[in-house]
Amino acid sequence: MPAPVLLLDSAMLYYRAYYSLPDTMTAPNGSPHNAIRGFFSTVNRLVEKYEPSGLAACWDVSWRPQWRVDLLPSYKTHRLAADEAGQISGAAEIPDTLSPQITAIAELLDALGVARPGAKDHEADDVIASLATSAAAPVIVVSGDRDLVQLVDENVRLLMTVNGGMELWPLLTPAAVEERFGVHPTQYVDFATLRGDPSDGLPGVPGIGAKTAAALIQKYGSIDELLLAVDRDEIVKPLTPRFAGLIRDNLEQIHATRKVATVVRDLQFEGDLKIPSTPKDQVPLQELARTWGVERYLRIGSLQL
Repeated sequence: MPAPVLLLDSAMLYYRAYYSLPDTMTAPNGSPHNAIRGFFSTVNRLVEKYEPSGLAACWDVSWRPQWRVDLLPSYKTHRLAADEAGQISGAAEIPDTLSPQITAIAELLDALGVARPGAKDHEADDVIASLATSAAAPVIVVSGDRDLVQLVDENVRLLMTVNGGMELWPLLTPAAVEERFGVHPTQYVDFATLRGDPSDGLPGVPGIGAKTAAALIQKYGSIDELLLAVDRDEIVKPLTPRFAGLIRDNLEQIHATRKVATVVRDLQFEGDLKIPSTPKDQVPLQELARTWGVERYLRIGSLQL
């Protein structure tokens, strides 16, 4: 099997590191550096384990794109910070001690020369999906976002975190996805549209849970075929009069949620994803490493400070 390309959901990794590791891990100036340490330790561990031919730390240029919000106002609203008046401010809620670490992680990756692709008006999920779709080599996606289950195929595997921590599931293959969720990866968006996903603010169809959603998608193959059956009033179990009524009452939401949950696959990026053998910018890298006290953690395979 050819060496895979590793595509990382960077935000997932640094958030998980920040909340999993104690803030008593500090830089020389006393500032916490737990997110930086955890991020680079995890990346190095993944590179050592999978020996990839390429690596991309995919970045959220827009973590909540306006076009998705326009389609579905509830999208990721739970991740917004409330202002003093209790109103939604529109800013992502990032802890004060994490924000400077995110900036440092970006600067350290850039100084190391590790690819950090992002795209205007798009999330890291869209970047990952586009790179995975166009990749010539096998791909391993590392993310905690279940939406990316839709990418899994014979060439793409998904490595997900467990229970919000740093532990990882086994690689998800198409067969593993069907066993875990009851649907094929190509059906996952339709399944999630019916079931909903609170982690992303996807409402789902009220009254339809995971078991029913899976049964309906298994029976009809897709939302399109399910909606045709509802429109024709062809009520056959697992579709019941009650479920058909719920679907009719939520048609607009179903169409919007499906569009929001579907990742973009046609973004274009320049440059390659090869891990450099030497740092791109040695002097600023050393200065950043000393400032944050992370010299011994900046090792990605054979690439190190």
